[in-house]
Amino acid sequence: MRDLKNKLTSGKNTKNIQTRKGKSFGYQVLGFGAGGAGGGPPYTINFLVIAAGGGGGGTVGGGGGGGGFRTSTQADIESTNVITATVGAGTSNKGGDSSVVSTGVITTITSTGGGKGGSYYSGAGQAGGSGGGGGGPHQNNPPGVGGAGNTPSTSPSQGNSGGGARASSSYSGGGGGGAGASGTGGGSGNPGGAGAQSSITGSAVYYSGGGGGGGQSSGQAGSGGQGGGGNGGHNPGQSPQNGQANTGGGSGGARDTPGQQSGGSGTVIISVATENYTAQLTGSPQVTTHQTNTIIKFTGTGTYKT
Repeated sequence: MRDLKNKLTSGKNTKNIQTRKGKSFGYQVLGFGAGGAGGGPPYTINFLVIAAGGGGGGTVGGGGGGGGFRTSTQADIESTNVITATVGAGTSNKGGDSSVVSTGVITTITSTGGGKGGSYYSGAGQAGGSGGGGGGPHQNNPPGVGGAGNTPSTSPSQGNSGGGARASSSYSGGGGGGAGASGTGGGSGNPGGAGAQSSITGSAVYYSGGGGGGGQSSGQAGSGGQGGGGNGGHNPGQSPQNGQANTGGGSGGARDTPGQQSGGSGTVIISVATENYTAQLTGSPQVTTHQTNTIIKFTGTGTYKT
């Protein structure tokens, strides 16, 4: 009997949150038996699952929240796992979820799309992997609060809450939350929260930054959070930016236009030891190598068979 430990983590932390017990029976003679590719010993696979960022709000709107950020290191005990990667699309509303699902023992991992930023009319930001920023107040309505992050809840957290707007003549939206930090509140065109960092590809890269809030006039728009968050728009002349593709960054909030800017799409990245890599793929992912590992980066739906 073998103890198989599957570790799901989010953000910058690494924490064992689930232990699964598995049993393998049969013969292990001359290289045959349960476990890894070709009947070899068990090996681990690393995952990074990034959801799409949320769209920014319109009319002094809050920035979109960063997409959920989750990582996992899992033990693979079968040579017939078919891993399906689904990548969330960025839209002008809540970002799409990304997930990894397997026909074998690999635990399902789902990251939730970032929440849409609130606007002058709709107020509060949406909840999501990270929450969207709150919009500026409308007439006698209070300023919008930031949407809740880490919704639905994961442990460790997949993201943070969005920032709220302040009650002032500038009516500026708050920044959306990122995977590594909450959005800033209480100012004029607040910046989006910073994302979280992963080195699964061999280089340290930030993902899931929040979008910046929309500003009332020149110089008051918020900047996007590190990790693909788009800058907010302001008058005169600066349009809000979309979130960066395949980073899960939220888009910036607008000053005086409808919230049509889109959050950045997500990504699913798998890292496996090159000696265990099978090259059995669908969906045209990008495949690279780093030292002793093969890196499979999905930017759309696809599969990998172990």
